Amino acid sequence: MAGNLIVLVGPSGVGKGTVLKKVFQDLDNLVFSVSVTTRPIRQGEVEGVNYFFRTREQFQQMIEQNELLEWAEFVGNCYGTPKNYVQAQTQAGNDVVLEIEVEGAKQIKKAAPDSLFIFLSPPSLDALYKRLKERSTESEEKIKERLEKSKQELQEIAWFDHHIINEEGKVEETAESIIQIIKQRRSAKA
Repeated sequence: MAGNLIVLVGPSGVGKGTVLKKVFQDLDNLVFSVSVTTRPIRQGEVEGVNYFFRTREQFQQMIEQNELLEWAEFVGNCYGTPKNYVQAQTQAGNDVVLEIEVEGAKQIKKAAPDSLFIFLSPPSLDALYKRLKERSTESEEKIKERLEKSKQELQEIAWFDHHIINEEGKVEETAESIIQIIKQRRSAKA
């Protein structure tokens, strides 16, 4: 049985990585999508594991040949989701998890509308602010920028298949909600 493409979207700081770590521990036949990027390889990174590293010309050729489900440019580098990688994984029976932003999810909605779209949100913008502040990785200005972007992202919830609120201290419950959604999708396809 072919696997599913699962698109998880949520504001920065909402806890996507933490929740997905638990989902991956508890569910088999689940793989992360490996993106294509034009940024230089960093020490310790492995081709085909962390990213597929390509030149800007190669990336442009992939766009022209419709080889990407979605793509975007971020701080001077391009990032995208290769169709052939996702297809190979789903044909092998794996569900492919893609953790991206709203704009990329919209592109996937057009390219692969039968994908599973999940939006993970904070209980409130105040809670999100607190989480971003506690990370101590960015200036107050950057945090405010992220909050503004989050407000825009939260306006997109309506077209997602599922909306889950990641309550403070409830990672297990949030992960379990996602696991049940994936299991339902698998059952529906069986």
